[in-house]
Amino acid sequence: MILHIEHDPERGRFQARVEGHLCVADYRLADGVMHMHHTEVPSALEGRGIAAALVRAALAHAREHGHRVNPQCSYVRTYMRRHPETASLQA
Repeated sequence: MILHIEHDPERGRFQARVEGHLCVADYRLADGVMHMHHTEVPSALEGRGIAAALVRAALAHAREHGHRVNPQCSYVRTYMRRHPETASLQA
């Protein structure tokens, strides 16, 4: 599946519409730290890697812009723990 992930910096959100459903990874940016506080994929779409793709896009954005990441969302914490290459981003 190819996702079209959009970044909405005004809302602090990475998002994708899949089969009419909105999937999101929300953050708040403060002092160069992306506080990632919410990831949501509707249950009908779970298990397709959508949340992982959203988080991967958010972390790539953080790396590209020199931001650190505070993984407040349990999904983001688990993702970062399972992907040690993201450890250098952690605030």
